[in-house]
Amino acid sequence: MTGGHWGHRERKPDVSYDSQADPVTILAECAESAGVSPHITPFSQTGTLRERLAANPFLMAPMAGVSDAAYRMMARAGGAALAYTEMVSVAGLHYGSEKTWELVVPTPPEPDIAVQLFGSKPDQFREAARAVASRLGERLALVDVNMACPVPKVTRKGEGSALLDDPQGAADIVRACLDGLSDAGSDVPVTVKIRAGRRTGEDEVAPRFAQAMEEAGASAVAVHGRTASQLYRGEADWGCVARVAEAVEIPVIGSGDVRGPEEAARMLQETGCAAVMIARGTYGNPWCFADARTLVEGGEAKTHDLAERLAAFACHVRLLDATHAHLARSRSLAGWYFRGLPHAAALRDRAMRCQTVEEYLALADSLMEIAREGA
Repeated sequence: MTGGHWGHRERKPDVSYDSQADPVTILAECAESAGVSPHITPFSQTGTLRERLAANPFLMAPMAGVSDAAYRMMARAGGAALAYTEMVSVAGLHYGSEKTWELVVPTPPEPDIAVQLFGSKPDQFREAARAVASRLGERLALVDVNMACPVPKVTRKGEGSALLDDPQGAADIVRACLDGLSDAGSDVPVTVKIRAGRRTGEDEVAPRFAQAMEEAGASAVAVHGRTASQLYRGEADWGCVARVAEAVEIPVIGSGDVRGPEEAARMLQETGCAAVMIARGTYGNPWCFADARTLVEGGEAKTHDLAERLAAFACHVRLLDATHAHLARSRSLAGWYFRGLPHAAALRDRAMRCQTVEEYLALADSLMEIAREGA
């Protein structure tokens, strides 16, 4: 197979594209070839949160600019117990921003969703929790408070990981969320996501901070084993996850350097955490959740061949279009799903030139045909 084949060959897709298809129909049509389920299992509403997490301990993390409705659907169809929204500004909800609300409301076939809020004002958190619970009803699985984001434009407002320096203010936010949910007649859990600490070289604050969140009423705490100052550099300290798990009675959700199902299964087994939150390990790999569960249960993770990867990419692009997301996100998807293929750079270049759903589907279809010819 030559570089020219991968870089320049163009052809039309073999199947017609129904631009009016809804996400439920798309999943039903694509699931078998994409190696995912056509049906999404709801997050259990019975039992303690620890028991509910034990039933399936692998969660899709909130990721800014990534975890839109299409991404969440692929993750859930790929076996994630629950998927989180992108970070949702409580200030945006306070001022009635429709763009902010678009991040919150799940799209069928999502049966439920975890909504992650960020901000710094307890009164806005109370208002946001009440509004979200009222609007989503039984489709709200939990409310999570972001106390981990290290981005300066967030932290300089006292939001995200800046709250690690203010455990009292963070506790007030947890209590405000609980009050807001109570106002709406909802008893869904309030959880928090934190980091090991603010700055590398300082004392690790995560265990003590987690205890304060537990005392404030948080039902679980997710821990990313890096400090905020590390951003996403260096290695995540899974020992921090274990130390937090030892410090609190509530479930701990581990996060950081979970690059695939093997790391997800290993984190669960090595740290004593109750669940694992997978972020970058989901890139081009919606199957990682089911594969991790298979590994934990003593089986072997499935190998996902080229045909399945291309089918999953096509399904994901169709879901993007059906949920009215910006198709430019398909360029990132192409880089992730095509990773490791021969002439990957040429494939990414072709994806960067695609403008329509039909062009992305034609790209996937042509790659499959070339692969068949070279087999």
